[in-house]
Amino acid sequence: MSSESSAPTGNTAQATADADAEALNVQLPTDKELVLKVIPMPRDCNANGDIFGGWVMAQVDLAGAVVPARYVDGRMATVAVNQFVFKQPVRVGDILSFFSSVTRIGTTSITVQVEVYAERFRSQGRYIKVTEASLTYVAIDDFGKPQKITKTGQLCN
Repeated sequence: MSSESSAPTGNTAQATADADAEALNVQLPTDKELVLKVIPMPRDCNANGDIFGGWVMAQVDLAGAVVPARYVDGRMATVAVNQFVFKQPVRVGDILSFFSSVTRIGTTSITVQVEVYAERFRSQGRYIKVTEASLTYVAIDDFGKPQKITKTGQLCN
């Protein structure tokens, strides 16, 4: 039987603290547009005290629709969430910044990449990436049928 303990050592605790500090030092993207800033409140919490993932998803959907709206004459709808990754928990009071860019323009649909960064309430000015997602929106007419996107120009970043 080993006499080694499975309890974390000082070195392990320091490594965890260093990793957390490094995660708080990420740079904000320069190739995407800031489209939304929001602060989650206590009513947005789950039973663990973190912000509901569904609340974050709703905010990402809103943020993701900003840039595609420039290409669509009229209405559009979310048709797919292609990827959604929760990288870190979101906490009450975090200042969330949502960055978006168009990655593909099809005949009737537009795909965007959204990245979400948090400034922790007590460490403002330092950022941590908390979520990234890819969503596809479809242009629709007044009857809800897909319609052609005519404003394709250059991809907006």
